[in-house]
Amino acid sequence: MPGIRRREFVSLLGGAAVAGPLAARAQQAAMPVIGFLGTASASAWSRWVPAFTQRLRELGWIEGHTVAIEYRWAEGREERYPEALAEFVRLKVDVLVMGGAALPAAKRATSIIPIVFTLAGDPVRSGAVASLARPGGNVTGLSSQAPDLAGKRLQLLREVIPSLHRFAILANMDYPSAVLEVDEIHAAARTLGLEARTVAIRNTHEIPFVFETLTSRTDALYVPADPLVNSNRIRINTLALGARLPTMFGIREYVEAGGLISYGPNIPDLFRRAAEYVDKILRGAKPADLPVEQPTKFDLVINLITAKALGLDVPPTLLARADEVIE
Repeated sequence: MPGIRRREFVSLLGGAAVAGPLAARAQQAAMPVIGFLGTASASAWSRWVPAFTQRLRELGWIEGHTVAIEYRWAEGREERYPEALAEFVRLKVDVLVMGGAALPAAKRATSIIPIVFTLAGDPVRSGAVASLARPGGNVTGLSSQAPDLAGKRLQLLREVIPSLHRFAILANMDYPSAVLEVDEIHAAARTLGLEARTVAIRNTHEIPFVFETLTSRTDALYVPADPLVNSNRIRINTLALGARLPTMFGIREYVEAGGLISYGPNIPDLFRRAAEYVDKILRGAKPADLPVEQPTKFDLVINLITAKALGLDVPPTLLARADEVIE
């Protein structure tokens, strides 16, 4: 076939041949790629990722068939973000999906690839977006922020512990959203006449030592969510139970791991909605034109096993309001 150009040769092969390996490779090459950066571990996000991929499937994006997803896991270590993001940039992924903790690193890594975030505590105050209505740039997504969550959580704690007076806040003070939440907790505590003390952690190794600083005068422990806490939630709950400390969280998975109470956004719902952002972007929408949305579903989860271990009687009225009771 020296006189036949390759294009002519392929056309001569007919439809049956085109359906073979050449066409398969061409189809694979045309498949859009999502770069998915999990700020914690795959096991920590084991309920959230399926919510994301299921919604993608409902929208016509079937993993491995009509879309490819490259996963990277930071295991709660911030220093892993730049390497994973640099790899996504090299791969020229079509859209990036990530937890809010990785947003600053992502904005440094690219101003071109669309970014969809979930679990961003306050994307405006943190500088991730210009405003919720007009995010601007290449970034949009879902905030986990909602009005007066700290106050509602403290009121719930006081329902379980009527004598609540002093409590500690265990927070990763290297995580901007946690710092903002700590400010809100202190403000809510003052309004309710409670005393709050912040106990800072910045890495896994500090966690057991901070519990040694908590005295018998501490009535409860409030733990803001972040990737470090997420990756160590079982350890934190074990130490809290050993110290006889009731715990308040913002994510139900922390209570499923042995915490006492959680009240906060339904995270699988946020990941489903993140898939809707991805769908719009893959179909041509610009992140700057997609407003940042806030949570619409909230869960109250109570662990009665932990309550009994701590000798606490949870009021029936509170149990009746819970979305899930673990017993």
